[in-house]
Amino acid sequence: MTIHVNAATSVDGKLASRRREQLAISGPADFARVDRVRAANDAVMVGVGTVLADDPSLTLDDPELVATREERGAPPQPTRVVADSNARTPPDARVLDDAAPTVVLVAAGAPDERVAAIENTGATVLAAGDERVDLPMAFEGIAARGLVDVMVEGGGELIFSLFDAGLVDELTVYVGSTIVGGRTAPTLADGEGFVDEYPTLDLVDVERIDDGVLLRYDC
Repeated sequence: MTIHVNAATSVDGKLASRRREQLAISGPADFARVDRVRAANDAVMVGVGTVLADDPSLTLDDPELVATREERGAPPQPTRVVADSNARTPPDARVLDDAAPTVVLVAAGAPDERVAAIENTGATVLAAGDERVDLPMAFEGIAARGLVDVMVEGGGELIFSLFDAGLVDELTVYVGSTIVGGRTAPTLADGEGFVDEYPTLDLVDVERIDDGVLLRYDC
């Protein structure tokens, strides 16, 4: 299995404003790149915080990319995966529509009525862990369903948890020419934070795109 984290941040490392509002950090060229990365993967993953804040669809925008996937025998759209320990994903969220299959990862302790509401949309609910989603166990579960190449698009809590579990293989970060500020604004990796040992990355490429730079790391 390979896990590729992709994110866009401001110069000061923010994913969004302190109001948790989505920001247009990158431009058309980077949007197209992200679509290509999505198309190359079996699944696109976010945390429930991203679903609640942005209501993303996580589907491909370019019909040519859809056609290319079908030509190689893959489903037209990557499977959408949501890490959602307490099953907070609203049943009317776009990520639960019929545009692509969806797997929602929950903890065993998630409320039954919320789990049932998600399952009633046609999504697959996969329990892994007791009170919080156990990510290594969850990835074993989705790999068993043929989802072995996963692109993660945020947010900061999920990205931190993935690094904390040593699960990230590749990181790409688009840094746009914007300052956001705000001590409570979400960053690339939030969570509890590292205090003793810090993940170190290997910078393998730097590329200018639109009015920003794309940093590629091996992890």
